Amino acid sequence: MSMFWFNPRGPKLPPEQQQRIDELPKPVLPQAIPLRQQRMVVLDLETTGLHLKRDLVIAIGAVTIEDGAISYSKQFECTLCRQVKVTESVLIHGIAPSELATGLPPTEALLSFMEFASDSIILAFHAPFDQRMLARALKNELGYALEHTFLDVADLAPMLFPEAMIHRGGLDHWLEYFDIHIPQRHNASADAMATAEIALILLNRAQRMGLTSIDELAQRLRCWQRARKAAFNSI
Repeated sequence: MSMFWFNPRGPKLPPEQQQRIDELPKPVLPQAIPLRQQRMVVLDLETTGLHLKRDLVIAIGAVTIEDGAISYSKQFECTLCRQVKVTESVLIHGIAPSELATGLPPTEALLSFMEFASDSIILAFHAPFDQRMLARALKNELGYALEHTFLDVADLAPMLFPEAMIHRGGLDHWLEYFDIHIPQRHNASADAMATAEIALILLNRAQRMGLTSIDELAQRLRCWQRARKAAFNSI
C-alpha cells in the first residue's frame, strides 16, 4: 500500500515527492549580481490553449544560460501525461495523443522541472502567460507556490532594441530581426532554445548600455513596462 503525506496546501503526495518539494531552494531575487554570473533558465510551455483557468500544460522545455552562454548540456524537456481532445493547439504543437498518453505523470514532470530551475531567474517570451500557467499547475498538482522572478523577453527586446520598431511582435518577428534560424519550431524545447538565443543578444546589449547586473536590468524593465502601460492608457 502506498503511503502519502497530507499536504494542507494541495493534493496528497508520496513522502518521496514531498521531501523533494521541501528540499527545493528558495528562489533568488534580482540582486547586484553581474549578468554574466547570474544563472537563468529560459522556459517555454506548450498548453492545450490560452485560457488561464481552463487549459493545461502539456509540455515543458527549458534551457540554461550560465556564464553568459547557453549551456547546451543543461536542457530540460518533457511531455506531461494528459488525456485531452485533439484540438487545433495540440496539432500545432505536434504532440500526438499517443505521446501525451505515455508522458510523465504531471506531478513528476513539474517537480523535475522545479529541481532543474532551482533558484534561478526565469526568462520566457510573453512571460506572464507561462508564469500563470506554471503557477496554477504547480499549485494544483504539488501544492507548491511559485515565487520565482520572471523576466519577459517579449518586453526586454523592444526596450533594448527600440530601433527595431517591433512593439508587440511575436517570437518569429524577433527571430527574423536578429537573423536567428531554428530548424524546428512550435514545440517547447525548440521555442525555449529560440528564446534563449534572443536572450543572449539582449543581455549583451544590456551590458553595452551599462546595465551590468540583473537587478539593474529588472528595475529598468519595470520602469519601461510602467511607462508603456501609462502611454497606452492615455490613448
